[in-house]
Amino acid sequence: MGRVLPVVLLALLVVYCLVEVAQADPDRVRVLPRWLWVALIILLPGVGAVAWLIAGRPRRQQPPPRRPRAPDDDPDFLRGL
Repeated sequence: MGRVLPVVLLALLVVYCLVEVAQADPDRVRVLPRWLWVALIILLPGVGAVAWLIAGRPRRQQPPPRRPRAPDDDPDFLRGL
């Protein structure tokens, strides 16, 4: 069991990274093109997967500013009254 666990964890990490690369927007992937990330993850499983997580993943977008839920919470609406 002790020898199998690292292999299983590495395989799960590789699959996770491959799925994430496949779902990533090609215009937002950093450093390398998507096809090269896939090749890197497959050819160098541990190094490629960690490199993707550190350097290749698209950065999270900032959520849009929250709008007031009701008209009486909206300062622009209240100014117009």
